[in-house]
Amino acid sequence: MTQSVLIIGARSDIGIAAARAFAAKGYAVQLAARNAPALADDRKDLIARYGAQVSLHEVDALDLSSHEAFVAGLPVLPGVVVCTVGFMGEQKQNETSLAEMARVMRSNFEGPASLFTVLANKMVARGSGTLVGISSVAGERGRAANYVYGSAKAGFTAFLSGLRNRLAKDKTGVHVVTVLPGFVRTAMTQGLDLPAKLTAEPAEVGNAIFKAVEKGKDVIYVRPVWQGIMLAIRKIPEFQFKKMSI
Repeated sequence: MTQSVLIIGARSDIGIAAARAFAAKGYAVQLAARNAPALADDRKDLIARYGAQVSLHEVDALDLSSHEAFVAGLPVLPGVVVCTVGFMGEQKQNETSLAEMARVMRSNFEGPASLFTVLANKMVARGSGTLVGISSVAGERGRAANYVYGSAKAGFTAFLSGLRNRLAKDKTGVHVVTVLPGFVRTAMTQGLDLPAKLTAEPAEVGNAIFKAVEKGKDVIYVRPVWQGIMLAIRKIPEFQFKKMSI
C-alpha cells in the first residue's frame, strides 16, 4: 500500500520542498492550499520527476468552520501531514494594525492548530499517523523586531508540545514533530540580509522533515547551530535582554 503525505500550505517554498522530499521516497502526495489550482504546474513536476500520485485540495487555514469538511473530503486520510502555513507580515504594521496582528496570529497559530486538532482526532481513531508542524526559533523568546510573529509561533510550539504529550501519554500511535528551521531562503524572507551559515535552503528543510518523520523525532532544528544559539538567548537575564537589539 502506497504511503501518503498531505502538505498544508503547499504553495509555500517549504511546502513544495517537503512534497518533493516525500515524493522522491515513493509517497503519494496531497497538495492543499488556498487557490489550489495554482499548484497545477507543481503537480505536473512531481509526477514527471518522481512518478508520484499527486492530488490538489482547496483549504483555507483561517476558515476554521471548514476544517472538518476539508479533512472528511480527502480521498484518503494521509499517514503524514506537514503544515507549512504561516505569515510574517511587517512588524511595524503588526504593532499598529489590529487586523494585521490578528492575521499573523491566526495564520501561524489558530489556523494550523485547528487543522491539527481535526486531523489528530481522525488519526487517533485509526491508530496511526504523524503530524509535522513548522514553527520557528522566533517563538523561543520575544524580540522587539518580530514579537507578534514570534508570539504566534510560541503559541504553536506549545500547542505541538502539548498535543505530542497527550497523544504519547494515551498511546494513540500518533506522533507529533516540531520543526524549527531558523532562517530559510524563501519568498517570505526575500530582501532580508541573512547570514549564510545560519540560513537553510527550502530543499534542506524538506529533507530534514522527511528524516525527522522516518526517525520519529520530537523536535528538530534544521541546522543544529540554532539549538546552541537559542539556548544562549534564552539564558540572557531579562533586565539585560530588554536593553539589547537582536
